[in-house]
Amino acid sequence: MLLIQNGYIADPKSGTEGVKDILIRGERIEAVGEDLFTAIKEGRFMECECADTTLQIIDATGLTVLPGLIDVHTHFRDPGFTYKEDIITGAAAAAKGGFTTVVLMANTKPVVDNIDTLTYVLDKGKTTPIRVESCAAVSYGLKGEEITDMEKLYSIGAAGFTDDGIPLMDEELVRQAMLRTRKLNVPISFHEENPKLITNNGVNAGIASAHYGIGGSPREAEISLVERDLKIAVETDAIMDVQHISAKETVELIREAKKKSANIHAEACPHHFTLTEEAVIEYGTLAKMNPPLRTEEDRQAIIAGLLDGTIDMIATDHAPHSKEEKDKPITEAPSGIIGLETAFSLAYEELVDKHGMSLATLADRMSYAPAKMYGFVKRGYIEEGALADLVLIDTNETWIAGDYASKSSNSPFTGKELKAVIVKTICDGKIAYEK
Repeated sequence: MLLIQNGYIADPKSGTEGVKDILIRGERIEAVGEDLFTAIKEGRFMECECADTTLQIIDATGLTVLPGLIDVHTHFRDPGFTYKEDIITGAAAAAKGGFTTVVLMANTKPVVDNIDTLTYVLDKGKTTPIRVESCAAVSYGLKGEEITDMEKLYSIGAAGFTDDGIPLMDEELVRQAMLRTRKLNVPISFHEENPKLITNNGVNAGIASAHYGIGGSPREAEISLVERDLKIAVETDAIMDVQHISAKETVELIREAKKKSANIHAEACPHHFTLTEEAVIEYGTLAKMNPPLRTEEDRQAIIAGLLDGTIDMIATDHAPHSKEEKDKPITEAPSGIIGLETAFSLAYEELVDKHGMSLATLADRMSYAPAKMYGFVKRGYIEEGALADLVLIDTNETWIAGDYASKSSNSPFTGKELKAVIVKTICDGKIAYEK
């Protein structure tokens, strides 16, 4: 058994915060309360022996204890692109960042549109110290032409469905896919960028594109598809996730759609609420991503959406690329940055320190809300009977971003001093990462 003593616990389910102990038996939380060691000695937990060999104690004095973080949007590049990342190194990066559950995207090679590839991903994920879930593709080959056998893929473990990386342009296919995922009661997640409106992806059509003398990606590319798909989602009552929001208009569209359907969800990435398009001028391809970094007004709108719950999840869109790929010219380099190891620090600094978000609310955006959307039972909160997935954080300590567990290092935050250090990540009652 494992006893975590004197940690400052923030539970998103109850909204409560305070110094308490957590007693873990096996993979479950046995109890949450004050002075549990005395209760153990007095025999309240009769099966527990107090000998050092059977009771491990972690002194969490001065540390914050949150439910293990859950990332609904990650790319581990496995199979097919393992020179960038693989499931083993990706899981290590996740654990180092405080994540106990990740949901992988389907744009691998081969695509996760078949039983064999999905089985490979899930089986390899089981060899890691965290929980590796995976979406399957909406369409075969991510071509947007024919819907996959969703029912079969779900039966063997697909957590949800997405063609992330490639927008779905066929409106009727989107409608049918939403109807099928609704019957399965699983999320369908959308990368909302209309390629017909984009000249050069990854760079905002504004001062950043002007700096590079290219056309860039206008906000209308995101807005137009979000507007279309929210309408269909409301009509079908589908569980829909609008991925990596970048535009202020998108935030407002989601705010209005949520008044009509409780099944509308949205995610924001730390880079979209901490950086603007000026970062692309400063860092070049290391700040190139889809959708692109936009303006300060957009950044502030995303923060406001996170504060009021319009945007209910924080996701990393962890997207590893090799140095050789990112060293290419701005129009040739791939879009995306890694994010698992910097996500909590960025969110803590921007949302808690600067904007007054409570730790319980931050834990909701990074743990409980993602667990609820995906129906991950007993995850994302701290109470008796919940899974013992926890992260211990020193919110007063700083660290220099770098020395990543990920295979890749493509991030504009490398070398920056960040606040909040992950001290321990515990998954299934076992230590998955320790500083």
